[in-house]
Order: sequence, then structure tokens, then C-alpha cells
Amino acid sequence: MGATNTLQADLLVIGFGKGGKTVAAKMGLLGKRVVLVEQSDQMYGGTCPNVGCIPTKALVHHAGKRRPEDAAQEWYEQSVVKVQAVAKMMRDGSYKGLSSIDNVTVITGKASFTDPHTVSVVTGDGHLTISGETILINTGSEPIVVDIPGLRASQHTVTSTELIQTAVLPQRLAIIGGGYLGLEFASIYGQFGSKVTVLEAVPKILKYLDDDVAAIAERILADEGIEIINSARVTEVRDGDTGATILYERNGRQHTLEADAILAATGRAPATRDLALDVAGVKTTERGAVEVDEYLRSSQSHIYALGDVNGGPQFTYISLDDSRIVLDQLAGERKRSTADRVAIPHTLFITPPLATVGLTEQQARAAGHRIKIASQPVAEIKSMPRAYAVEETRGVMKFVIDAENDEILGAALLCVDAQEIINTVALAMRHGVKAAELRDAVYNHPTSTEAFNDALATITRTD
Repeated sequence: MGATNTLQADLLVIGFGKGGKTVAAKMGLLGKRVVLVEQSDQMYGGTCPNVGCIPTKALVHHAGKRRPEDAAQEWYEQSVVKVQAVAKMMRDGSYKGLSSIDNVTVITGKASFTDPHTVSVVTGDGHLTISGETILINTGSEPIVVDIPGLRASQHTVTSTELIQTAVLPQRLAIIGGGYLGLEFASIYGQFGSKVTVLEAVPKILKYLDDDVAAIAERILADEGIEIINSARVTEVRDGDTGATILYERNGRQHTLEADAILAATGRAPATRDLALDVAGVKTTERGAVEVDEYLRSSQSHIYALGDVNGGPQFTYISLDDSRIVLDQLAGERKRSTADRVAIPHTLFITPPLATVGLTEQQARAAGHRIKIASQPVAEIKSMPRAYAVEETRGVMKFVIDAENDEILGAALLCVDAQEIINTVALAMRHGVKAAELRDAVYNHPTSTEAFNDALATITRTD
């Protein structure tokens, strides 16, 4: 490549995330000229296979396999090597899969808009100008390190991306933030052998859950040796000779915590800062997300935003569904939209996993439903022998059911295989399958799904 080159594309995709690469592949196979720009050769495939869901869930797997007699540091170091090998395999596969399509060109470089149809890309060989008839922004999100004195400057502060790539297991890990990311990493590193302390600013973790389910989840984490300090406002971080000191306020009193590593788990922000979106006339929200309509079109009708960058739920499967919406706009009937999404499940990958879908008991009441509750501890569900077979009987299964029509309004499953069986519940909700139908269905044995036979039969109260 020379110092300056120009490319014309029917479709220009900025970012190699799930949604963008899916649209790029499909449109390339349809004969369109596609150019995809990714700023790092370590991020082919996007966040999920490189620094997100795949490596972190692989670490959940390896942490769970560690026996008490296994040396913590050695086991962790071996696990990181194995996980990074998987990430590389998936990264290479993503690149080869896309670049092998005749009409698709993958460029590694940093893109920024110069007008609504054109970007300038800085590559290792110079500058490249790319014009696209249609443009997709798929740059994802990046970790937020909040503005706490000393936190950003501390040599012990790490983001989730940095932590999973280090081969040294921190003996004392402090996590600032008790959301999805913070609790998943607390569970992972606690099982690897770190002494984990979570500092959460609000009075209650898992505030999106009903109190009964949240209490069980918090008890499981505590039993794993994870210390959770709620209502803790971190005021300063100071580096010392052997670690860092975290200063925080709680209930009007000053406290300190010593740590070898500090994970900033205070959320992720849309990665839009360097795109020069204002030059393209693309509007953004206060948080920097690209403003989109229900068809994922930005304020410029030929520019779409997919995945985390559009400010929606930060999940890979949402990005995949974004690709379906955009493909329907570009090569379909133009009917599909974000309004079609119903009963979208979520999973917190602690051990055992916690999966939810739909309304909580409190939300259902607030919405005016007359409800009945089916709730049962996993250890008491006779139709779930798999829990005993794999020696994981902790947790609870809870369903919120409409008392008038027997439809499932929501569920919280804290149990082995919850990340799988929640999909069955979500499918039932989307298609109006009654709770009784789910309860009385015939399931393979021994599986976790057959727990529905008992759990949905145990109506604990009706309002």
C-alpha cells in the first residue's frame, strides 16, 4: 500500500464486532463491494471472542476445575495461556472467514470521518481514504475508569481486558463496582484463589432482582469467600511499595483496603470519541452513543450503528440481532426493528450462573398484574437430579406467573445450566406458552430443564 490510496465501497463497516462482521459477510456474498476497517489486529471478531464473553467464560470453566491441592498461581497461569490460545484461534478464524470472501476487503487501521460518506484511515503504511454508500458503525465499547483521585494513575489499576491477559494471579484483588462485570470477575478470581473484595457504592448489589433471589446469590458469593462491601464510596487510591491502599467512606466513617490489583468495573462507554462523528453529522447521546431509531439508523439515514456503540444492551446476542435488523433494511423487507424484541434473557456468570428474563415480582405488581409465584430451592427440586449428579445444588428457581391467564411474566434461575434453560423460558414467553404447558412437558433425563416439572408446580403464593 502506498502513502495515499482511495477505495470506493457499497458498504463500509467501521469495527469488527459481531453485528458488523455478520452484515459485511452477507452483503459481500450478495455481490456488494464491502470494506471493513478494524483499528487493531488483536480485535478481529470484536470484543466477545477476544476480551469479552469467550475468554471470561473460559476462565469461569478453568477456575471451576481447580482442586484445593492445585497451586493457585500455576493453575491460573496455565489457564490464561489456554484461554488466550482459544481467543487467538477465534480471532484468526474471524479474519480468515471474512477476508476470504471475494468482495470483502479487511483493513487494519484507525478510521475517522471526513464527511458523511467518507473516512480517513491511518494504517501502518500511510493514509487511506474510503467512501461508502452505506456505512455501519460497529466500534463497540470501552472500559470506564472513573475519576477517583489516584485510580487512573495507580500502577495497580487494571481494566477487565488487562486483567484477563496478565499471567500473575493477584493475591488481593479489589473490585470497584458490583455490577455484572464486577461480580463475574469476583467469582472467577475467588475460585482461582485470590482474596476478593468488592466495593459497591449503592446499598444493595443485584438491585435488578427481587430481594429473595438477590439474598441467595449474595450468600453464595459470601460462602465462596468473596467480601462485598455495599455503600462504599471510594475517595482515593494510593500506591505503596508492595501494593495499593484504597480509601473509602462507609456510613460516615473512613476505611482503608490493601490490594495487589484494583479492577475498575464501573461500566463501559460507547467507543466513539475518535470517530469525528460531528463531521459526518451523526448525533450522539450524552454518554457518547450514536443516536439511532428502531431500525438502527443514525441521524444520517445511510449510517447505521450496531452493538454497544448505539447505547443499547451491551450483549453480543443483541449485536447479532442488530445485524438482522440492518440486513433487513439493506436486503430485505424493511420490517424488522428493535421493537420486535420480547423476553430477552440475561445471564450473570457467577457459579452457579444466575439467569433472568422478563419482569421481577415487584415489577409485575407495579405493572398491575395479579400474580402467582412459583419458587423452590434447587436442593428441593426432586425432578432435577442433574444438580446432584454434578454436585451443584445451590440456588433457587423462581417464576412470576400471571394469575389470570397462566402466562409466565418473568423468571430468575440461579442454578446449574441456568444460562441454557433460561432460553427455553424466554421462548415460551415469546410464544405465549402457558406455565402449565412448560410444567407438564416431557423433557430428556437427566437434565436441568426437567426441573420445570417441580419448580412450576410449587406455587408459594398468589396475589
